[in-house]
Amino acid sequence: MSYLPIFMNLGGRRCLVAGGGEVGERRVAALLDAGAIVRVVSPDVTDELDRLAKSGAIEHRSRRWQSGDLEGCALAFAATDDPELNRAIAAEARSLKIPVNVADEPGLCDFIMPSVVGRGDLRIAVSTSGASPAFASRVRRDLENLVGPEYEVAVQILRAARIHLRAHERDALERARILQSLAFSDIVDLIRDANWAGVDRMLTESLGVGLDGLAIASHNLLRIA
Repeated sequence: MSYLPIFMNLGGRRCLVAGGGEVGERRVAALLDAGAIVRVVSPDVTDELDRLAKSGAIEHRSRRWQSGDLEGCALAFAATDDPELNRAIAAEARSLKIPVNVADEPGLCDFIMPSVVGRGDLRIAVSTSGASPAFASRVRRDLENLVGPEYEVAVQILRAARIHLRAHERDALERARILQSLAFSDIVDLIRDANWAGVDRMLTESLGVGLDGLAIASHNLLRIA
C-alpha cells in the first residue's frame, strides 16, 4: 500500500493518545513538538508522562478510554495493550472522521508514523509504507550521519533571506531565482567550515545585505553549528 506523505499543522489543536506506555510517550513527545494540545487517556502512565501531566503540559484522564474521549480532537493514537480497545478507538475515530493510528496494526491505521531526522525546522521523514519500521530507523540513522547541524543553520538563514526578499523584491520570479541560487549554493559547506565571512559575502552578493542585515548574528549561528 502506498501512503501520501504530508506534514500536518497541529498547532493549537487537540490530539488524543490512548495508552500511557513507551509508545504513547513517543507519540506525546512528537505531538508536543508539533505544538498540539495533548490529551492522554490511560490508568497508568510512564514517569515522563506523569511529569508532563503534573506540569500542565498535557491533559491526563487517569482511566481506560471511553466513548466521547475523542470529542474535539483532530488526530488520535490508539496505543493501549488491549487490541479490542484499540479497535474500538479506531472505529469511533473513523465514525467521527478523525484520522487514527493504531500501534502495531497497520490495517487499522489511517496514517502511519515515519522515522524522522530533525534539524531545527528541517524535517526528513522516512517510511517503508509499513513494510519494515526497523529498516526505516536504519535509513534515518544513515541520514543523521549525512545531514548535520549545519543544515539547521542553513534553513535558518534561508528563512531570513526569504522574508527579506518578500519585503524588498517585488518580482516573484526574481525572488524564486535568488532563493533557488542560494539553496543550491555552497552555503552548507561554508557553514560546516564556520566560514561566516564566506556566508556573509554570498548573501551580500545575492541579497544586497549580509548576516547583520538579516538580523542574524554569526556568533549565535556558530553555537548552533
